[in-house]
Amino acid sequence: MMFTIGVFLMLNLCLGNWVEAATVFFPLVLTWQNTSVAGNIRLVIHSNFQFPGPELQVNQGDNVQFAVTNLCPFNVTVHFHGIEQLGTPWSDGVPGVSQRPIVAGQSFLYRWTATDYGAYFYHAHHRGQLEDGLYGPIYITPRASEPRPFSLITTNNTQIQGMLAAEKNTSPLLLSDWRLLTSEQVWAAEVASGVDSYCVNALLINGKGAVSCLPRALIESLITPNVQAVLGNETLTDIACFPPNITSLQGDYPNNFDALPPTMFSGCTPTQGEQEVITVNGQQFISWDLTSASGHLQLIFSVDEHDMWVYAVDGRYIRPIRANAINISNANRYSVLLPLNKPRGDYSIRLVSGSAQQILNTTGILRYQGTPQLNRPSNPWVLLNGLNATANTVFLNESLIIPFPVITPAATADATYKLTIQHFNASYLWTLGNNSYNLELEEAQPLLFNQNSIPSDLVIRTKNNTWVDLIIQIESPPISPPHPIHKHSNKHFIIGQGTGAFNYTNVAEAIQAIPGSFNLVNPQYRDTSDTPIALFGPSWLAIRYHVVNPGAFLLHCHVQVHQSGGMALAILDGVDKWPTIPATYRLDSGFF
Repeated sequence: MMFTIGVFLMLNLCLGNWVEAATVFFPLVLTWQNTSVAGNIRLVIHSNFQFPGPELQVNQGDNVQFAVTNLCPFNVTVHFHGIEQLGTPWSDGVPGVSQRPIVAGQSFLYRWTATDYGAYFYHAHHRGQLEDGLYGPIYITPRASEPRPFSLITTNNTQIQGMLAAEKNTSPLLLSDWRLLTSEQVWAAEVASGVDSYCVNALLINGKGAVSCLPRALIESLITPNVQAVLGNETLTDIACFPPNITSLQGDYPNNFDALPPTMFSGCTPTQGEQEVITVNGQQFISWDLTSASGHLQLIFSVDEHDMWVYAVDGRYIRPIRANAINISNANRYSVLLPLNKPRGDYSIRLVSGSAQQILNTTGILRYQGTPQLNRPSNPWVLLNGLNATANTVFLNESLIIPFPVITPAATADATYKLTIQHFNASYLWTLGNNSYNLELEEAQPLLFNQNSIPSDLVIRTKNNTWVDLIIQIESPPISPPHPIHKHSNKHFIIGQGTGAFNYTNVAEAIQAIPGSFNLVNPQYRDTSDTPIALFGPSWLAIRYHVVNPGAFLLHCHVQVHQSGGMALAILDGVDKWPTIPATYRLDSGFF
């Protein structure tokens, strides 16, 4: 529902008089301001005059009214990542799919119900604006009746009570990468150069960090044999990133490297930036919701000398797993408990690049309040290049993630769609299917209101109450890192993955041939899932979901430049039970 700022303010006053206790009104004012981030000043989208945006915290079952006022000089939308939008597909926040963009000087009221508990986040979904800072955390407090998994960690009741207390006071850690260029500058440079932009300039913890420039000798010492094999006769640039002329990553397409602006692939100038400091005082445990708002890089998170118990992934409880380091892909959330059992002092919170193309890091501090007993630097679990710092370092093993309680998909699917990820006539353009989802389609009449508003080869149609398999095949370039694939609306099961071509009609046929590649017993249940790395050959991912929420939704890669470059597909779920749009959200309502 879109309206002028004057109408919005009057509505805001009225809502304050009649909202029920279970209705949470959350106003968000967006502005475009010069801001110092990572020690450099650039234009940034502020949410309620801050970066990152403020936390939305509600209880499971609450009704949310999220009112966005756009004071930026460009169009925006806001998406609620991982929120299923059950019965409210008009509030999913995708331009050209569920709504028209919110133009400068107007407001839009998103309405949805917090049906699922756990950690989520809101972020921009118009062009590349995620990389301009429009993101903030969401936490939905679980009902008391939701079974907690903490008794699987210990049977000690005092410790379990400490874990419950930590979860009750859980706080978000927003982890992100950062560019010195705005998203529109990056996109313009990609178009002009024909180059896929895979480097960033800094890493941030809760918006804090700095640009660090590693000495050349250190960069060279951190290059692993696998990375050197990809580099060939080249070496990493001074921002410790692959240069733009690596054909095995860019593909064999025309490029104009002279059109690349400074800082995109090289040109490192160190800065002084803020450092995140988290102080603890006497509690047994602390709980964090590690949330990747990264636009490009995968991230590795660890806290020196501390174990973590991962107890929820993408908002949902799992059987807890102990780890020292977690590889976090774009848009994933990992809820962790840290036992606070170390001597008083400062321990480094470390964030390093988990993507092979760049070596990058930042640090925060976990500070035990009181007289320090630790009079030395804390010992890391992970090196700057993401490798183990010790023989005892335990990385989270994704294959061990099991939902708690276990839920399972249907044994077979009603429909199967094979989707191909590959370049589309240029290094920076992509497909997720048979065609490239042009960025300009964000300006199309929304599919929710017109199912034929975009080309048919960019749309999948499903029927309500059916099970759907999506087989995602990665075919190019010769080397392809993981692509974090996000399905809007409901979560999905990761039922299989592998290398090589998926030469089967469906999963049932594939299970007969390669049963070890599938899990239908206790598979992961996610809203964003990585495709396997493709090394000089294809790889594939199989996900299964249940169509329970009719509406128009998006499937896309959560690497921002890949989504902007067309790695997306529209899914019209439940076309046989298409929802009736409320009068206030219809295109002819006067609010659009």
